[in-house]
Amino acid sequence: MNKAELVTALAESMEVTKKEAEKFVKTFEEVVTNELKKGEKVQLVGFGTFEVGARPARTGINPRTKESIQIAEAKTPKFKAGKALKDAINNK
Repeated sequence: MNKAELVTALAESMEVTKKEAEKFVKTFEEVVTNELKKGEKVQLVGFGTFEVGARPARTGINPRTKESIQIAEAKTPKFKAGKALKDAINNK
């Protein structure tokens, strides 16, 4: 399912226009992104948790030249599924 399909499914499920559903999806993305930027986590009980992980700086190898390169540390978004979501997927 892509974003357009998600918007359509939400509009039908919520009985709202596609424009309103698209606004909901965009707002949800913005809120989660802003919270993660602040270093906070977003926990939706039963569904899952969005949080920021840290990847430390390290030395890598350029595959073309075989030279060593420094790879800077980076923050990465992570999602951990909640128990209810896992159970629903596994038909429990």
